[in-house]
Amino acid sequence: MEKNMYDLIIVGAGPAGLSAAIYMARAKYKVLVLEKEKTGGQITITSEVVNYPGVELASGKSLTDSMRRQAESFGAAFAIAEVKEMNLEQDIKEVHTNKGDFQSLGVILAVGANPRKLGFEGEETFKGRGVAYCATCDGEFFTGMNVFVIGGGFAAVEEGIFLTKYAKHVTMIVRSEDFSCAKTVSDKLSGNEKITVRFRTELIKVEGNSTMKKAVFRDRNSRETWEYDADEDGGFGVFVFAGYAPNTEWLPKALQLNEQGYIVTDGNQKTNLDGVYAAGDVCVKNLRQVVTAVADGAIAATSLEHVVTKLHKKLSIPEFTVIVPEQKKDSDTGNAETNGNTMNSNDTNSAGGVFLDDAVKSQLVPLFDKFQQPVCVRAWLGTDKVSKEVESFLEEFTQMTDKVSWERAEENVPEYLPAMEVINPDGSASGMIFHGVPGGHEINSFVIALYNAAGPGTAISPDNKEKIREMKQNINMKMLVSLSCTMCPELVMSAQKIASLSDNVTAEMFDLTHYPDLKDKYQVMSVPCMIINDDQVLFGKKNVEELLEVLERTNKK
Repeated sequence: MEKNMYDLIIVGAGPAGLSAAIYMARAKYKVLVLEKEKTGGQITITSEVVNYPGVELASGKSLTDSMRRQAESFGAAFAIAEVKEMNLEQDIKEVHTNKGDFQSLGVILAVGANPRKLGFEGEETFKGRGVAYCATCDGEFFTGMNVFVIGGGFAAVEEGIFLTKYAKHVTMIVRSEDFSCAKTVSDKLSGNEKITVRFRTELIKVEGNSTMKKAVFRDRNSRETWEYDADEDGGFGVFVFAGYAPNTEWLPKALQLNEQGYIVTDGNQKTNLDGVYAAGDVCVKNLRQVVTAVADGAIAATSLEHVVTKLHKKLSIPEFTVIVPEQKKDSDTGNAETNGNTMNSNDTNSAGGVFLDDAVKSQLVPLFDKFQQPVCVRAWLGTDKVSKEVESFLEEFTQMTDKVSWERAEENVPEYLPAMEVINPDGSASGMIFHGVPGGHEINSFVIALYNAAGPGTAISPDNKEKIREMKQNINMKMLVSLSCTMCPELVMSAQKIASLSDNVTAEMFDLTHYPDLKDKYQVMSVPCMIINDDQVLFGKKNVEELLEVLERTNKK
């Protein structure tokens, strides 16, 4: 019974969920954190966090990575799993996921919010081809172009400033009379020659053919419209930062929400259901910042301690065993799991190696022990700089373990070089291919690809496995990514998991920086981008289940 039962299950691994995990685990309770995608939540796409007390400057990812390591050091467990259903109205809560079922005496919902779309004409049509939602992921694609940033809040101002690194000029489009963020934030715009602000203005539509050519704006006072024509400039971008919508549509109907869909809580972060608390951006609150999220998580956890203790006595359940990892050396950064969410390599020289620093290596070595069989990487290399980098990467990577080797290939040369394909232990091709050095966030994808070939591989539901085995049509998926994109690895890992289980599917990752012809051919201005059979173009992250739905529709055509 104890194996899948916990004192507390936290749904969501953003700052609120991580804070709750730290406090509850430190109090010697058994804690499980469930996250559908990646540790860190929305803050991981923020390049600079400058207003978190005591931390002068950090990226969103580095800040939340540190929080996770801290939670793990106290014994909190983490799992990448999508929650499908929850039964929360009884003493023992039931949480059903795509990776199995769990029970707990308490639940904290830290499910966050998703970027809000505005609904202007052409928004969906040009998503990924001029309309974007992440400056960190997509800003580079708009180098030398004029860019319009829609929004007047903190995120809009910060990302607008960030975009000046790439854009020819940034125009802030603000609906209201002034910015909605603190004046100290908006004051950063003053004197910046690359930024213009237009208040009382809204975007009506964008239009064009294969790419955006024109945007139409309206003055909200006079109702007069004006147009921006990009014909002379060769393209432009629209970045939408219009706030977030709470991720609550899928939650149990018994949970009380307000009219906007946010979870209603009391001063202790308790919901209307006993033993169920909520924390972070998903709650009704006036300020949604990292500092308020971690405060919510701490309050929810400490409040739940008393509830859980009483339930142990009421239900005569002995205290659970909590496994606390041994203290790590200063050079270690945490116990990596095969979930693709804790490792991050650099593309520049760092301690330990050219491509993998000591921190990443310390996480990788224990993972290799989980490989059931050795695997090989077959590489097709040219004489170009990137091919030489791939060769150096493979040499450095395979020196860490005898579970992974590599070989140079001369026959059956792929269309795009360099190329690395993971080879199954029996010598057959896995269909999991990488073009370029899988650094940055994509080191996760590369390691998971090896793990899927070596076995046992990442977990997948029996239903999805059966759907993959029933696929008879040949399918090629090209995933165009940026190594700085936090949303790209999920799509890459999902596609390659499918490829690992089907002889009819190939899944190729391309670092778009090195393949401008693909960018131009498919007019890509946002990542992740996926091309199916060199024809169908899709944008945005997708898990295995969502990707199978797309492929099923493709098979029916």
